[in-house]
Amino acid sequence: MEIERARKRIAQLSEQLNQHNYQYYVLAQPLISDYEYDMMMEELIKLEKQFPELILSSSPSQRVGGEITKNFQSFPHRYPMLSLGNSYSRAEIADFINRIKKSIGNKVEFVCELKYDGVAVSLHYKNGLLKQALTRGDGTKGDDITTNVKTIRSIPLQLTGNYLEDFEIRGEIYYPRKSFEKLNASRAEEGQALFANPRNAAAGTIKLQDSAEVARRNLDCWLYYLVAENDDLPFETHYESLQKAKKWGFRISNDIALCVNENEIFEFINNWEKARHKLPFDIDGIVVKVNSFAQQRQLGFTAKSPRWAIAYKYKAEEAKTRLLGVDFQVGRTGAVTPVANLKPVLLAGTTVKRATLHNADFIAQLDLHENDLVTIEKGGEIIPKITAVDLSERDANSKTISFLTHCPECGTKLTRQEGEAAWYCPNSDGCPPQIKGKIEHFISRKAMNIESLGEGKIALLFDQGLIKNAADLYSLKYDDLFGLEKIIETADENNPGNIITRKVSFKEKTSENILKSLDESRNVPFHRVLFALGIRFVGETVAKKLADAFLSIDGIKNASFEQLIAVDEIGEKIAASVQQYFSDPNHLILIQKLKDAGLQFEQENKISADGPLKGKSFVISGVFSVSRETIKKLIESNGGKNISSLSNKTDYLVAGDNMGPAKKQKAEKLGIPIISEEDLHKLLE
Repeated sequence: MEIERARKRIAQLSEQLNQHNYQYYVLAQPLISDYEYDMMMEELIKLEKQFPELILSSSPSQRVGGEITKNFQSFPHRYPMLSLGNSYSRAEIADFINRIKKSIGNKVEFVCELKYDGVAVSLHYKNGLLKQALTRGDGTKGDDITTNVKTIRSIPLQLTGNYLEDFEIRGEIYYPRKSFEKLNASRAEEGQALFANPRNAAAGTIKLQDSAEVARRNLDCWLYYLVAENDDLPFETHYESLQKAKKWGFRISNDIALCVNENEIFEFINNWEKARHKLPFDIDGIVVKVNSFAQQRQLGFTAKSPRWAIAYKYKAEEAKTRLLGVDFQVGRTGAVTPVANLKPVLLAGTTVKRATLHNADFIAQLDLHENDLVTIEKGGEIIPKITAVDLSERDANSKTISFLTHCPECGTKLTRQEGEAAWYCPNSDGCPPQIKGKIEHFISRKAMNIESLGEGKIALLFDQGLIKNAADLYSLKYDDLFGLEKIIETADENNPGNIITRKVSFKEKTSENILKSLDESRNVPFHRVLFALGIRFVGETVAKKLADAFLSIDGIKNASFEQLIAVDEIGEKIAASVQQYFSDPNHLILIQKLKDAGLQFEQENKISADGPLKGKSFVISGVFSVSRETIKKLIESNGGKNISSLSNKTDYLVAGDNMGPAKKQKAEKLGIPIISEEDLHKLLE
């Protein structure tokens, strides 16, 4: 076939397949049989293989997957993805409505929607094509999951109708219950760990490296909020925008209600509290939003959530069962956590065999005894919790459950710091689960990101005596790894009552990947190396703050208590933990070994505390000649500080193209100088 004929046929097939996807996955009104659809798709794929230059990113063939994503690169959100404030009572909803009316007047309309229990996603469309899909991440930036999202057939790759030129639409990726049950049944047959619930399964699936496997798992998506630059939407209301988005090809729920008062809102909430169990997917509440976009802008945002929306959460489901016993688990920080073993009971669609008991105080508060009849609750947690004991059912001769006095793993006497609930095993360098846990933290994706070392391999290396700490990883050789294998039994993380048996083995490719990944980790920036050390209370954000403030590991080690607490977000508890870590000679030996292995212990892009922008705070908005991240780094490297929102403490608003008018008006009202990218460079001079 000649190329022009192929081009026309590919275009024709693509248009037809896109329409059939919409009919089947969005409208649930298929027009052709599965066989006819498959034959059309097969013809399209065959033509695209013959003429690869004709493959478009919006081609229906891209939904079958096949691309491998080694790393999910993070990108800043053009518009922050904030979370919603939660409420659990009618009184809180009433307070929300009163606050709204007090602020903007009584003439206000609300939209009530289902609160889907899945993974938040933001989809960017330009000229009708899906350009990028990002996870929520930390709200300011998220991971690029575009390749995997393309496999979700209800998400359009090419829009139809009179759509906007450039916008984002937010939604929730979820696992339909039937698909979830099928997935867990398949994993059970293969002896793999089962997912605790559809939400966890969706979160795990959307970050798989093989998009073909994502395609096979049949994820779905509901979309519920439209955003664009400058708040430049040609609609007056949120409800109207959703109806338009539906015409462009998006899967928008019909289960939406327009309400004007508390009674109408609670009629919707009460109806779905029972009806939700008949849905083919999970919801955990109802979202209430102000309908008018103008009123939304007037109400604005807090640092974490919009003032014009709230989530009403349904009460967690409960069940009663018998306590069979208590296990005590030791984590990587040495914290000892009690876990209740229960007589299996069905709760919220899953069989529960274990429940968290939190700490010694919690056990004492419950006055827990052997064989007690307990109430368990599953409120969005992976492991359910015990909330009450039925004293009327207690055996008079039953013994009280007491917390351990010594570590169940190494026998060391447990300690408890003043003001803390948890008991700890202080033998951090000699307690096996702590050592293994610290090494597992060290290799994790957000720390050193050592690939292929999960699934019990750290435990096998430790048990074989090949590693005793994280630094020993960098002494491993191919001959140490290749051929190692062991059958291990581990508790299922998602359903701890299940024991998973699996073979851990180091094959040729696995061994090579581990050594390659270890070598590449020598380039991991200092703040992630600091996070990887596992200093108590030093998470990702705190590690970045410390790295920026002191520039090197030696700078942090030699910092005084006063210097530490002077750093933004570093309190007394964190400062004390940091000083305690560096006072331990074993930790200093570990750091020296890691230095000798070639890891980064200095800040590569050092932030100047005495640059020309010292003491000045900046808000950036709009589109620039370079990325916003580059602008932020430029400000920080010259002593300035980036902040997220305008206030009396803001020194400058750096305005790019297409900046929102609301920000401009607020800056003018507060008397904040508005400068351009060129003006910023002049300040640096």
